[in-house]
Amino acid sequence: MEKIISNIDNVEFINYDESFQLASYCSKLLSSKDENKQYEARKIVIHILAKLHKLDQNTYTLWTDIIEAVGFYPYIEKNKDTLNVTSLSDEIRKEYHSSNYIEKTYFHLEQKKLSEYIQSGKNVIASAPTSFGKSLLIEEVVASEKYKNIVIIQPTLALLDETRLKMKKYNDKYKIIVRTSQPFSEEKGNLFLLTAERVMEYDNLPHIDFLIIDEFYKLSLKRKDDRADALNNAFLKIINKFKCNFYFLGPNIDSISEGFAQKYNAVFYKSDFSLVDCNVINLYEKICWGNSDKKKDAQKEAILFDLLESLQNEQTLIYCSTPSRARRFARDYLNYLLNKNKGYLKNNELPLIEWINNNISSEWSLSKGLQFGIAIHDGSLQKHIATTIIKYFNEGLLKCIFCTSTIIEGVNTSAKNVILFDGKKGGNDIDFFDYSNIKGRSGRLMEHYIGKIYNFCLPPKKEKIEIDIPFYEQKIITDEILVNIPKNDILSINLSRYEEIHEIMPQLLDIIKRNGVSINGQMNIYYALERDINTNDYNNFAWTQTPNWNKLRYVLGLGENNLFDFRSKHAVVSVDQLVRYIDEYKKHKNIMHIVKDIYSTKLKTIQNLTDDRKLRYYDESIEKAFHIYRHWFQFTVPKALRVVDSLQRYVCERHRKHGGSYSYFVQQLENDFVRENLSILSEYGIPSSTIRQLEEKIPVHLSEDEVIQYIKANFNTLSKSLIQYEREKLMQCI
Repeated sequence: MEKIISNIDNVEFINYDESFQLASYCSKLLSSKDENKQYEARKIVIHILAKLHKLDQNTYTLWTDIIEAVGFYPYIEKNKDTLNVTSLSDEIRKEYHSSNYIEKTYFHLEQKKLSEYIQSGKNVIASAPTSFGKSLLIEEVVASEKYKNIVIIQPTLALLDETRLKMKKYNDKYKIIVRTSQPFSEEKGNLFLLTAERVMEYDNLPHIDFLIIDEFYKLSLKRKDDRADALNNAFLKIINKFKCNFYFLGPNIDSISEGFAQKYNAVFYKSDFSLVDCNVINLYEKICWGNSDKKKDAQKEAILFDLLESLQNEQTLIYCSTPSRARRFARDYLNYLLNKNKGYLKNNELPLIEWINNNISSEWSLSKGLQFGIAIHDGSLQKHIATTIIKYFNEGLLKCIFCTSTIIEGVNTSAKNVILFDGKKGGNDIDFFDYSNIKGRSGRLMEHYIGKIYNFCLPPKKEKIEIDIPFYEQKIITDEILVNIPKNDILSINLSRYEEIHEIMPQLLDIIKRNGVSINGQMNIYYALERDINTNDYNNFAWTQTPNWNKLRYVLGLGENNLFDFRSKHAVVSVDQLVRYIDEYKKHKNIMHIVKDIYSTKLKTIQNLTDDRKLRYYDESIEKAFHIYRHWFQFTVPKALRVVDSLQRYVCERHRKHGGSYSYFVQQLENDFVRENLSILSEYGIPSSTIRQLEEKIPVHLSEDEVIQYIKANFNTLSKSLIQYEREKLMQCI
């Protein structure tokens, strides 16, 4: 088959005889019931579609029949000017594969089968390639209006924001809820777009009729995802209470815990059906692996930059193991282009550049890189910057993104090529599952028929991927999941452990379960609060509004090693340092003050400063400050404060003392110290600097929903003083 594919890809024109022979060969393959032969036929069809304009036109009718036979109806519709369906029976089959609820949308053969399972009321666990179109079926569920209240759990805010933008068209039927502070609607349906943690934090959900878990492999504890507890508990919370239907979707999974599908009356639907193919190009043999890491990186860089030069008309993702490596090689590639002085500074009008120059620095390498069509993408970037980079990339305004695992976890791009530059994810080797997901980012359904992956390191060996579902199989299970399982479902092997946990006082245990984090850590905090309730430290935890240094230091000190730690030593290494950064941000409300703090501290330790080093250290300072903002200010610290708050209230109530309330400060920190009714704008990707400009113009008494309506009605007035990037972000919000 590889020879046939190579011939199709490399010929300038496929004449009548060659085309006829290929069509006949495909027909023969399709007449067999052998799945491998069916797969081979589909692969040939994909490569023929990529060469359709180089095909003898007299064979178009032949190929239309074959494309219809393999079930590629979206491509028949896409190429309907060329691929004419002539017979009534073919037309009927094509229309049968159209969506029942989404206008002008056609499903491929397996998509239609999966859709019918979902619409029939079955619970579905779908494993299929990235280019299958699993996410389109989420929209089909929403568009059907069959379910009033739907919860969609996705692992990242970027993915949730992408879903929100897709679902805006259903605003007349559903209220879209992205924050736990938003009340649900009684008048119409509700679409909850939440992370697992937010599902656990959302009190008083209405009756949920349908649950969707995207990237469901994150339930697994074998894959060592530190958010698996929350996802398991979110499923248990919704299914145990509402007994609703569900749809799990994920890529490249061979099996799940035995018996799970039967218990929940679910179908495990595994498919390798894909409308996109991927050509694999191995470059690792060109690298001298016996060299030092420094020499290997230099050699890999040289090969990479030559490759990117040859691919400059195609969009490419370059996968790197860590944010620092992604930023380093993006910066090096920018310098490479500047030194070559090719003069194709073509994207310098991108609105994001102006915003970066005004609010961060024109010296940041991202600002310069964007002018050459180069960007970065990692978990430290501010949300609005990350989503804008993906938007520009998908619009063809950027040519390459140096990225980490943040892109492989479900963010959709229009990349034709993926370069596996590193073989690690953080400090660990990528496994076959990771590799398959990275590879799956090359090519895009309805955009590129064929993608390419360039391997700069030896890919992992193929292996079967089984996803354990901890709350069900209970072989590997944490206390935090175990405590949320109904007693009747506890296996005998875990019963004594379960009963030991339930020796905790019922009211305290309810609080611990709601918090959803380490039970041992919470009990340690509880004991510390009991110890200090009648000491001077009582005042350090029974506070309200905004804490001073000592109070925040005490509370976060309780959290250290119980709720979080500093083992990574990235950007923050102690509670004192963390409190200092929070205090600085609270005072100035601008992350650039922390950038300058980190940068000036670094410079003091360097003796031989060159211009290149200054720029590199400045880049590193920005990355560290953004990491502090995203990881600590936006997630870890608010969560820790909520946990300690709930425990100190309980302890104070037991001792008949006045308890504190951290909710105001937590909201302030999470909401970037913007006014509470405007915090929804942060969720919608509006920079906090822009929100502060709007504060005086939007009435304080409006609810979050009314704020959006106010912006719609007064957009021209509100946006007058904003720069283009800010106006565009505000427009996306409404």
